[in-house]
Amino acid sequence: MNKRIKVLFVRPYKPSFIQKDLELLKKHFDVKKVDFVLSRKNLKDTLMSPFKMVAGVIWADVTFSWFAGYHAFCAVRLSKILRKKSIVVVGGYEVAEVPEIGYGVMLNPRSASRVKYVLDNANKVLAVSEFNKKEILKHTDSKNVELVYNGVDCDKFKPEGEKEDLVITVGNLTKNTCRLKGIDTFVKASLALPELRFVVVGNYDVDIRNHLKQIAPNVEFTGALSHEEVVSWLKKAKVYCQLSYRESFGMALAESMCCECVPVVTNNSALLEVVKDTGFYVPYGNMEATADAIKEALKSGKGKEARERIIKMFPIELREKELIDIINISLN
Repeated sequence: MNKRIKVLFVRPYKPSFIQKDLELLKKHFDVKKVDFVLSRKNLKDTLMSPFKMVAGVIWADVTFSWFAGYHAFCAVRLSKILRKKSIVVVGGYEVAEVPEIGYGVMLNPRSASRVKYVLDNANKVLAVSEFNKKEILKHTDSKNVELVYNGVDCDKFKPEGEKEDLVITVGNLTKNTCRLKGIDTFVKASLALPELRFVVVGNYDVDIRNHLKQIAPNVEFTGALSHEEVVSWLKKAKVYCQLSYRESFGMALAESMCCECVPVVTNNSALLEVVKDTGFYVPYGNMEATADAIKEALKSGKGKEARERIIKMFPIELREKELIDIINISLN
């Protein structure tokens, strides 16, 4: 039965966790993908995206969109017109409204109206955490919102070899993400622990990197890396920091825990759901508390507990099963 179901997979970009969902669905359904482009720098693909979307929806039984952006608005609208089913995964930014750090689609009324249309009209809206689900339900009274946690491939993300006295955080460094992800706090915390190696893993804005290097010259910045290179950093590190103002899940955090990194996280949003009692909590923006927590994490021996939590709560196999069930049920 499953092979007869045709799924149009719609995505605005290609992070590894979205690629993993695409691979999972291809194992069970006939899948076509639309890489929806909306960019003045790529006019050809931008102009072609609507045509690919229309052709894809005509072909499909159900559309599956990651993030509730303009691409999902198009997919859900076309699905309704053509009497097809639609499923949308909400990542978090789409339903956020955080004026103090200028974060969230809901700060823009025009964009917010499109997101609300998606939430109200998709046949199924998938949240990636309980925190995320509560945020979604602030903007819709739809009964079609369901929690399906993100999943980690625990065979891929696992410790190998001896851990180093290495403290890392993962995130592409821009003016906005520096505050959102707490990378500035991470850098400042390194000043209290000069004997340790601190590394920011991810691409960076040169000016922001240079500013942070002036604060703490000992912090390393890797620049853009392949997914496999990021995994190798997670396997080497003893401590992983996620010092965000807010997170709707925290994929890099969960992957690091699966590699037996001890988590040091801010005490807010979905981070508490992911970590529970396997790590250490700090207030957002508190450099002193962060440095103290890192010291405690290094000697805690909680890495194995962290991995066991991910294996128990967030295995990729569980997400696979739930996505298959949702797609099958949506067409019955």
